[in-house]
Amino acid sequence: MTIRHLKSAEGAEGVAAEDQRVTTAVRQMLDDIRERGEQAVREYAERFDGWTDDFVLSDEKRQRLIDSVPQSVKDDIDFAHRQIRRFAEAQRDSLTSFEIETEPGVLLGQRVLPVGCAGCYIPGGRYAHAASALMSVATAKAAGVPHVVACSPPRGESINPAVVYALHVAGADMILEMGGVHAMASMAFGLFGGREADILVGPGNAYVAEAKRLLFGQVGIDVFAGPTESAVIADDTADPMSISVDLVSQAEHGTNSPVWLFTTSEALGRKVMELVPKVANDMPNADVIHAAWRDHGEVILGDSREEIVEVSDRYACEHLQVLCEDLGWWKEHLSNYGSLFLGEGSTVTHGDKCSGTNHILPTKRAGRYSGGLNVHKFMKVLTTQQLSEEANRTFSAVGSRISRVEGMEGHARACDWRLTKYFPDEQWDFPVHHQQRY
Repeated sequence: MTIRHLKSAEGAEGVAAEDQRVTTAVRQMLDDIRERGEQAVREYAERFDGWTDDFVLSDEKRQRLIDSVPQSVKDDIDFAHRQIRRFAEAQRDSLTSFEIETEPGVLLGQRVLPVGCAGCYIPGGRYAHAASALMSVATAKAAGVPHVVACSPPRGESINPAVVYALHVAGADMILEMGGVHAMASMAFGLFGGREADILVGPGNAYVAEAKRLLFGQVGIDVFAGPTESAVIADDTADPMSISVDLVSQAEHGTNSPVWLFTTSEALGRKVMELVPKVANDMPNADVIHAAWRDHGEVILGDSREEIVEVSDRYACEHLQVLCEDLGWWKEHLSNYGSLFLGEGSTVTHGDKCSGTNHILPTKRAGRYSGGLNVHKFMKVLTTQQLSEEANRTFSAVGSRISRVEGMEGHARACDWRLTKYFPDEQWDFPVHHQQRY
């Protein structure tokens, strides 16, 4: 392979130490909330958000905030909600319950059921993430989840009104004006009158992501999440300005958000390296973008598209754009990514806000083994089986013999009991225990 870096990331040092510091702090907070419950949450909310009001958003306040949202904003949120729900419902319909008879007297099947309660986290730091409210809550409701609790950090006197409207349209049953680690714990533990969540979903900062990771096992989670990642694959037919604009648009997520370019054209790569700082200078948050590009941006050159596929699959990027000829070839050969954006007409913003696919996606190379948030994350595939007495002649015999091969005598005797009960006059050509009836 003849891969080489035209630009390398400069700020990878110290990441592990910071991760450990976050883990320690989050574990201490979760342990404290487990022990002291709602009182601990109130103290954290006051410390981190200056919040001393009620956490549960009342119907009256919800309506007041909704009424303050301009109709044009509501119309756009409604449009995005229709796209997201339509796609989520198609995902739901792709997974069905069924029952088959595999052998005479043997019925096997699966039931597809939603979880009972989902906890959805909507970030509320520098940005008002109305789209994230739709991505999590609308998807859960499309799956049929009967109760959805949503948390978002307040800024000033409330959650952002547009976020409240998005949560309302998506169908949130309970909204908590709360953010951070204590919000994740409140949903997981069922505090403030809520139900214990069966699954926690949604993006967040490093502390929120770590809380979700540490709570995994007690609850399910959507994906292990880190800083937003975006990559562009481009050949010499691509417009370097389009690439630069798109990389800059994703770098605004934060100073630790990687943006990458994988290309077969050195001239294109060097042109993008020249343009990104200029495009960044036009942005109101240029300092954030410059830091992300300096510390985490990379430009990687390969000789062939096969080499670029290998690099891209190794990075397993969250958002992956392809600006190349023969888009069908790339779609067929790329395997590891969160969501794929084919052609210049498909920018990551579409997926982030309104196209219909989900923007809660795997990072930190988790795209090698997991997709992003989808209806199936909120659903359980439960298997069933029903064997007739006659079917036991074969299946209990095989089950008994395999159990003894494994040294599991109790398992074998459960099958033996049925053989001797259903077929009392049968002579078996393998050991069958005759259990005394009491």
